[in-house]
Order: sequence, then C-alpha cells, then structure tokens
Amino acid sequence: MTLLEQISPETSREASIPVLESKRLALRAPRLEDAKTVAELANDRRIAENTARIPHPYKIADAESFIGGANKSNGEAAFLVTLRDGTVIGACGVVTLEAQPSELGYWLGVAYWGKGYATEALHAVIDYAFTDLGHESLQAGARVTNPASRRVLEKCGFQWTGVGLYRIRALASSAPIDRFRLDRGIWSALKGWGRMRRVS
Repeated sequence: MTLLEQISPETSREASIPVLESKRLALRAPRLEDAKTVAELANDRRIAENTARIPHPYKIADAESFIGGANKSNGEAAFLVTLRDGTVIGACGVVTLEAQPSELGYWLGVAYWGKGYATEALHAVIDYAFTDLGHESLQAGARVTNPASRRVLEKCGFQWTGVGLYRIRALASSAPIDRFRLDRGIWSALKGWGRMRRVS
C-alpha cells in the first residue's frame, strides 16, 4: 500500500480495537463478513427479550447495521466473542454514555449458554475497559427474569445498585432491570486478591 492509498473506514476501525484473549476465547472487532453468522445467532427471541437493543426477528440487515456502526465513537469498544478456533458465539462491549458510567453489554448464542463463556468474555472486556480505556466505573443491567445474567455480572465483581425500567426493543415495551455497577477500586482489589490466591 502506498501512502496515497486510502485506508477504508472499516479497516481503520478494526485496527483500533485489539484482539483480547482468554483461556478459551478470543474477542475481536466485528467485520462485515460476520453478518450472516451474527444474524443466525442473534435471531432468537430468548436473546432479544433479554437485551435492550436487539430486535426480533434479527435479520442480516440488522447485523450489518450493528457491524457498520461498531467502534465508530471514542470510548466505544465492540467485540465479537469467538472460540479459539474462530467460531463466533456472541458479542460484548462497552460504550460511553453522556454524564454516566460507561455501559457494558453482552449476549451469547443460546447453544453457548451455561458454559462460563459470558463470564470469561466479560472479564477480558472489563480488564480492557479499566486498563486501556481508562474508565473509572462501569454499569450493566440484567432483566429481573434473567438470573443467569445476574450471576455473570456478580462473578465479575459488579454490585447491585437497584432496579430500573428499560425499554426492550423486542418487546416494544419497558421491563424491570436489575442495575449493577463496578468501580475501578473494587476491580483492582479483586484483581489483587485473585493474584494472591494463585500465589498461595
């Protein structure tokens, strides 16, 4: 490539998002060629009803819209969650909200529920948010009817802060959401405690 050649916006966006690796997973920026897989995974009412923004049915055009808008703003980091063999299993990320702590969001394809992948992926994104992005706190939510998602957040150190109403796009109405928060100090203490446990 010469200096005169343009770098496509998609390539530029993807280059700004690192690949995060954990024991079983790799998290990377979404690409347009992922749209079909993302649509197939996300087109499940059980996923849509437990997230704020995912419509149902979820079509390839929805996936293309998500991918096309991902990682465009400062402070936003959207990742596809993949197994180490490259199989896409879901998505997660963090987005900065005006005058509020940044929001952590995630979903996995139903076939991958109950295997610890969500907790593992969120640990990687949380570490990235506090170390590389410099966030001071993160917030997240789980529908009160979704105890599995609540457990994932609690395993990652989030603390319950109350209940609020959130608009659920797939329901075309609002539903009660348990709200959670994780501050940098608590995250740092948990990371230190985890290191001490491994040493002893």
